[in-house]
Amino acid sequence: MFDRGEGVATLPLIGKWNATQPSMTTGVTSFAPGTGIPLHSHNVEECVLVLEGEATVTIGDDEFDVDVGVNTWVPAGVPHRFVNRGSGTMRIFWIYGGLYVTRTIIATGQTFAHLSAHDRA
Repeated sequence: MFDRGEGVATLPLIGKWNATQPSMTTGVTSFAPGTGIPLHSHNVEECVLVLEGEATVTIGDDEFDVDVGVNTWVPAGVPHRFVNRGSGTMRIFWIYGGLYVTRTIIATGQTFAHLSAHDRA
């Protein structure tokens, strides 16, 4: 488990996040009430399942609310974010499939290898 700061923590479960061969990467990210992750994109598709709590999700130009059990799919390169809109902890399960996963922070344009030391900060 590592702390992403501001009430958000990620637990990688399985995967080779920076593999040169096809792989699957999974993990769980927890959000304190009112917290979220910055708008970002990945170079691969992502699927996210809400395990606990309530989220407001932005994918591209669309914003909508999701609850426990709702699954969302994010195409590669599309900016997205999840924000905890509830009064308790929100947890999401995420999965990527592909090669060398990266994350680009939209506000800064910086791209990092997914779950690298730079990406964890």
